[in-house]
Amino acid sequence: MIKVKTRGGESVQQMMKRFKKLCEKEGLIKDIKKQSYYEKPSEIKRRRNRRTRPSNY
Repeated sequence: MIKVKTRGGESVQQMMKRFKKLCEKEGLIKDIKKQSYYEKPSEIKRRRNRRTRPSNY
């Protein structure tokens, strides 16, 4: 779980900016976007195979 504590004299906008950066760093945004639509199991396997296959293949 991501927690953001206020720093002395920090505005809400600055806090939100830090929160968004932490979410991006953790990969949370990528996971949410990936799960926002259904992907067929065959597409998942195809993507996984492309990633593991050597580039000169």
